[in-house]
This record gives sequence, structure tokens and C-alpha cells, in this order.
Amino acid sequence: MASACKKSKKTPAIKKRLISQLKGNGKSAQAAHAIATSALKKSGNLDKCGNATAKGKRRGKMTPGQRAKDRAATQKGGKASDYHYKKANNSTVKNRASLKTKVKRYK
Repeated sequence: MASACKKSKKTPAIKKRLISQLKGNGKSAQAAHAIATSALKKSGNLDKCGNATAKGKRRGKMTPGQRAKDRAATQKGGKASDYHYKKANNSTVKNRASLKTKVKRYK
């Protein structure tokens, strides 16, 4: 019996990004595809056929900074706008009130 899946010909953006990151970390192309597909299915970004879910499409449209802020807000609490993105290492830091206001220095 044939499979009920209809696989899209276009690779989802979120999968392309993850594959390129894995290749950059020294994985072969075949291993990168397998790891990316498995991880994205497990996180709910791809369905069982390998097509992007609504979550996968939404996250695929985000920039790496937006995804990092969203990830931090989900894991640590707060809103994505509460975090500042550090491009050098693809991480975030929670904004503090003291960073936004000038501190009066005495001489």
C-alpha cells in the first residue's frame, strides 16, 4: 500500500538553516540531513512526511536573532522583547533596567 504522505518538493527554510549549521560543524551532508530531519520532527517543526508544520513555517520566517529570543523567552520566561541578541555566539541576554538608565558617577 502506498504511503499517505505528500512530500513537498521544496525544503523548509528552518531545515535548510539547520543543515547548513550542522555542515559548518563538520557533519557530512547525509548526516546533516538525517540529524536535521529527526530533530525538527521531534520538536514539531516538521510533520511525519518531512513537510513544515505551522510552527515550522513561522520559525522558518524568523531571523536567527528572533529565534534565539523566542527560545530564551520560552525556556527562561518573560517576553522575547525582554532579551538582547548576541550575534557572535547566537545567544541572548536578558535586558536589565540598569542597562537602560544612566548611572550617575561621582568623582
